[in-house]
Order: sequence, then structure tokens, then C-alpha cells
Amino acid sequence: MGFPRDLLVTSFLVVMVFFTVAHGQPLVPALYIFGDSVVDVGNNNNLSTLVKANFLPYGRDFITHSPTGRFCNGKLATDFTAENLGFTSYPPAYLSKEAKGKNLLTGVNFASAASGFYDRTAQLYRAISLTQQLENYKDYQKKLVRIAGKANGSSIISGSIYLISAGSSDYVQNYYLNPLLNRRYSPDQFSNVLMESFSTFTENLYQLGARKIGVTSLPPLGCLPAAITLFGFGSNRCVERLNTDAVAFNNKLNSTAQALQSKLPGLTMVVFDIYQPLLGFITNPSDNGFFESRKACCGTGTLETSFLCNEREFPSSPPKQH
Repeated sequence: MGFPRDLLVTSFLVVMVFFTVAHGQPLVPALYIFGDSVVDVGNNNNLSTLVKANFLPYGRDFITHSPTGRFCNGKLATDFTAENLGFTSYPPAYLSKEAKGKNLLTGVNFASAASGFYDRTAQLYRAISLTQQLENYKDYQKKLVRIAGKANGSSIISGSIYLISAGSSDYVQNYYLNPLLNRRYSPDQFSNVLMESFSTFTENLYQLGARKIGVTSLPPLGCLPAAITLFGFGSNRCVERLNTDAVAFNNKLNSTAQALQSKLPGLTMVVFDIYQPLLGFITNPSDNGFFESRKACCGTGTLETSFLCNEREFPSSPPKQH
């Protein structure tokens, strides 16, 4: 929701270098993805929600030069992750027509834009909550067993990588805007609520066979273009109190992840810090090869996302060649 996606892709890749492989077979059997708009590849296309990205200019620099439902002009960080893991295709959106047959053997994407650790965030926007994403994963497992057999299916499930990206929508699209929440909970208390949901989700995913789980930290929330517009009181600078909340959340995320790894035998859990790399890009864009760190992918850098990002707000230019 609002970061220049090239920055997010770059920072995500920086913290995932240990997944990089040489040419050959993929490092793992499959890749499974859960979360929000940062990793949604088209599940929201099939929902009755305004939070969609299946129209131009989204996707204009993608391989097909057409919109797919990715909230990006090109590839997402998870697309690059799949490539670095050695896959020749990307996990399809579970609700898409591509999610069938042999395509299910190398992973699926269950993410839904406007979802979060807090299920009511998704409900506000008619998105797919993490709880429902987990139910979709259970349904997927049944399909996998029918295709691959029980033994092979179990091997795929236990040997694969599971990525979770959530939390930003809980704050920027719900908590900060919702008096029913921000009057009931302090930022610290709300982060505890989210940690409980994260722990429950992880434990449930573990019980379903997951053993290699990665979760992204929150980005500098106060530097989101939408956050600056809504909460910056006319300033063009990052909103520090929101960044403070993100840092506090990330500290709890790290300690909670460590506790889960200690509690659940055989679990490998990694927290990918996207906060520091992004803050560095934003604070010193030219030092990192960028010239713009304030505006979103299209429009003026205020609130353009979903249907507010459209061809009228985006200068036309020929598609990039890949």
C-alpha cells in the first residue's frame, strides 16, 4: 500500500540471499505464500472488493506486459524469490484458473490484498483473512494428495518454504483509522493482539506440516506515501510515531519467532528485516541508485492505490523489455 515497489523488491532480496541457488533443480519442492497486497498475485481478482489490481497500469512491466492482480508494475519480491529458489514459474493465485493439476505441485499463493494478522482487517475490505487463507491451504493439501499421492504430498509439504507478509494493513488501513480499535488498544496493546494471531497462525501451519517458515517485518509505516498524506499534517516527511510503532512490533516479532522455534520441534523460522533496508533507501535514495523515495508507483504519491491508481494518473511510456 504505497511504497515504491522497486525498493520493496530490492530490500526483500537483500534479506533472502541465503535462498539463492545455482542453476539446476529448485532448492525446495514448493513455495507457499500467505499475506497481503505485497505478495498477492491475483486472488483479489475474484473477490467482491475494491482492493484490486487487475487493470493497467498495474502489470505493464510484467513479463506479459498485462495486469495480473499484482499490486506492482512488474514482478513482486516473491516472484524473484521463486526464481532465486530455482523455480521456472511462480506460485499461482489459489483462486485463479491456473491453480490446478501439476501447477499445484510447486506451490500456491494464498495471499489477499488488505488482509492482515487481525482477521477483521480483511473483513473490512472483503479480503481473504489469514484464517481463511489457512483453510484454503487445508483444501489445497487434499488436492495435492490426490495428485501426488500421500507419501509424496507429505514430503512436499514438509520440505517446502512458507512465506508470510502481513501487518501493514492492520495498522495503516485499520488501526490508525478505526476509533473502535485505537481507543480500545494502545499501539503496544494492539501489537500484542497481532502477535497472538501470528503465533496461532504459525502453530496451525506447523501442525499442517510446515517446517520452514519466513515472515517479513513491518516496513517503516510512517514513510508510506498514504501514511504521510493521512497522518503527516501537511508535512512531506515520514511520520515518526508510526515508525516507532513499527520498530516496537518488529522487536516483538523477532522474540515471538524465536519462542516459536524453541517451542516447535524441527521448525526453522526466519524473520526478514525489510525495515532497515527500506529506511536506508528512503533516507538516502541517491546513495542506493534511486532518485525517488516519496511517491508511490503511480500518481502523485498521496493515496493512489487500487482503483485510485489508473492510466489517467500514470504517464504513458513504452513497456520495458525483459
